[in-house]
Amino acid sequence: MATDDTQEHPRAVLAARGLRPKKKYGQNFLVDAAAAHRIARLSLFDASEHARIVEIGAGTGALTQALLDEGADVTAIEIDPDLIGILRSREELARANIEQADALVFDFAQYAADRTWRVAGNLPYNIATPLILGLCEMQQAPQSITVMIQKDVAARLAASPGTAAYGSLSLAVQYAMTVERAFTLGPRSFYPAPKVDSTVVQLVRRAEPPVRPRNLHLYRTVVRAAFAYRRKTLSNSLMLALGLERESVREALRTADLSEMVRGEQLSMRDFATVADALERVREVL
Repeated sequence: MATDDTQEHPRAVLAARGLRPKKKYGQNFLVDAAAAHRIARLSLFDASEHARIVEIGAGTGALTQALLDEGADVTAIEIDPDLIGILRSREELARANIEQADALVFDFAQYAADRTWRVAGNLPYNIATPLILGLCEMQQAPQSITVMIQKDVAARLAASPGTAAYGSLSLAVQYAMTVERAFTLGPRSFYPAPKVDSTVVQLVRRAEPPVRPRNLHLYRTVVRAAFAYRRKTLSNSLMLALGLERESVREALRTADLSEMVRGEQLSMRDFATVADALERVREVL
């Protein structure tokens, strides 16, 4: 496992092979062994033995080893072929299935195969948002997602209506998952040190979504539209983004008992579901 010990520090592991961190992959390796074990335990918080878990961005293997130590059945994904060589050379990681793959195009549905599974990882900042969103919106989403991400992205995932961080990402993730911010690490916990703090978030799949809009696609479209023009009122945003007539939007907002002047960031998930259902009814009448 990667620790602050010189022999196992990612800097030394890479240097032994003449390698350096690659900016194109957003590589910031976790060097805090206690944090790696804490992430592993959070990832397997209620799991039976040999729980199936996909680790995204295995790096030099710090979290991989911690997950194996906790008894997980690990599939570790890493895009960098140089790191794949390091991971496969480590005898203590022999029980892990190590795959060279881009997490953004990896076939998670095939891996899931109608069985319970989980996700863990120290995510590169440049892929964290689309990756988490894609996992949450899967038909067979993971039971949990326990990942290290940029602190401000964690704030967006957990944000409530009326706050600056609240937006379409908050609503999309919270529709499928509960969100908890577990702990935060400063730049010195990584090599190379990033310029911002990082937060571990734990997302746990809901048994049922908080709302049941009549048309889920329309609901998601309305949410995205509401934040596409953040400085505009909801009515103007819906007209611009969806190409709707003003009177159709007005009628939907009246049906939802909302003011024409309301803005998207003021609405709860239930409010958005009500607006989407009202728009669906207006469209049916028209």
